[in-house]
Amino acid sequence: MADERLDLDLDEWDAWHPAEAARRLEGVDVPWCVIAGWSLDLFRGRQTREHEDLEIAVATPDFPAIREALPELEFFAILEGQGAPVGEASLAESHQTWARDPVAGRWRLDVIREPWEGDTWVCRRDPRIRRPGAEVIAHTAEGIPYQQPEIALLFKAKHTRGKDQADFESVLPLLAPDARAWLTDALERVHPGHPWIEAAKA
Repeated sequence: MADERLDLDLDEWDAWHPAEAARRLEGVDVPWCVIAGWSLDLFRGRQTREHEDLEIAVATPDFPAIREALPELEFFAILEGQGAPVGEASLAESHQTWARDPVAGRWRLDVIREPWEGDTWVCRRDPRIRRPGAEVIAHTAEGIPYQQPEIALLFKAKHTRGKDQADFESVLPLLAPDARAWLTDALERVHPGHPWIEAAKA
């Protein structure tokens, strides 16, 4: 059935490397970037641990350009732990979209659809937090776009799993003063009282 939902099995992930995603998305004329744990490794210039998946972000209206550039993949909106075929209703209910290689039976990419207003990025957890798009995306020497590390850490603060804490402790000393100040202010807005706030101020 076209509307049949998939149960999600994390063991079925065989994510692309960011370089592979960048190769396949070369020429796509919309801003996108690697986010989450991989973005911090791209910022550091080396892979520091294994990554279960690969997450990228794109402005919500630009999602069709990513989907069209990857016709070999099937896209599913993530709803209540299941994958729903992409459609107007499912996309409206979820900002997260997994992309599956139907031949290999493996998930390759997690596309996060984010709110933007024109060229301005808007934090989906607090719309008061905004930045010009040019300040949101950086690039490696090879041209792979990645989310600025202070933004990645803001999103990691919600769960603070072991890997998130390790990422915070290793990346924080590498942040420029203005990036630390931005992270401190954003954490105070989104997660008041979070233990990372005092560490970021130090």
